[in-house]
Amino acid sequence: MQAKVVIVGSINMDLVTRAPRLPRAGETLAGYSFVTVPGGKGANQAVAAARLGASVAMIGCVGDDDYGDRLRAALLVEGIDCDAIISVAGESTGVALIVVDDNSQNAIVIVAGGNGHVSSAVVDSFDALLSQAKVIICQLEVPMATVGHVLKRGRELGKIVILNPAPVSAPLPADWYALIDYLIPNESEATLLTGLPVDSVTTAEVAMGALLASGASKIIVTLGAQGVLFATRTHVQHFPAPQVRAVDTTAAGDTFVGGFAAALAQGKSESEAIQFGQFAAALSVTRAGAQPSIPTLGDVQEFQS
Repeated sequence: MQAKVVIVGSINMDLVTRAPRLPRAGETLAGYSFVTVPGGKGANQAVAAARLGASVAMIGCVGDDDYGDRLRAALLVEGIDCDAIISVAGESTGVALIVVDDNSQNAIVIVAGGNGHVSSAVVDSFDALLSQAKVIICQLEVPMATVGHVLKRGRELGKIVILNPAPVSAPLPADWYALIDYLIPNESEATLLTGLPVDSVTTAEVAMGALLASGASKIIVTLGAQGVLFATRTHVQHFPAPQVRAVDTTAAGDTFVGGFAAALAQGKSESEAIQFGQFAAALSVTRAGAQPSIPTLGDVQEFQS
């Protein structure tokens, strides 16, 4: 079966605690629960795309430890092609330390581990997977040089190329924009990419104008409860968010990206794909955890009806 969606990205074990609020600098705060949950932006997006109807393969690295074995097994259960996930001897698997507060906001620290070994050479050894893809997705939890390499190769192959610039700390390399079909940041990422405040539909539109001027062609800014803003050089459209009661926003953005990509891979229009991703993300925030919160295609179809 051809992999219509290929993700090059991170695979982490999430170590999740819940607390009444996020701790301040230097503060020790008592939490009230702790779980280990499969995560990583790349793996989350792979799971989302697979559960939401796409044929999916993943290129990435884990450590030669128990977390790596567990994470590979979890992806295989989802029907994801894991032949391009390499175990790196003597390295730990990537982890994310996550605190979720009573308002469903989170703070996250990541340790790259195996993700730091996802090199251009590793990607090149699985070039056949990229060739089979309809959609290629990258994030920024693997080395930047590798991401740039994948974007360039995706453009050479004529694939639909998606970049979710997360986490980001500075503007992207200028030559990346021409390689990306869909740039999908959230509010804080759009702020870091442009240096402009993004906290509403209006301010998002201004920031998107700056990104378009930098060379981006199509941008989707996810705004949480304020919905999604989509912009090209000739068109701007706001998609209001479905109304739900949020429990945990972890992986909502990853669910949107995976759902959007799955819909594009199935031939849906941009508007249909955005709305499908929104419904999937809305369902995810009603559940706790990263991958456990990601809905199936049947869940979304029921929610839409």
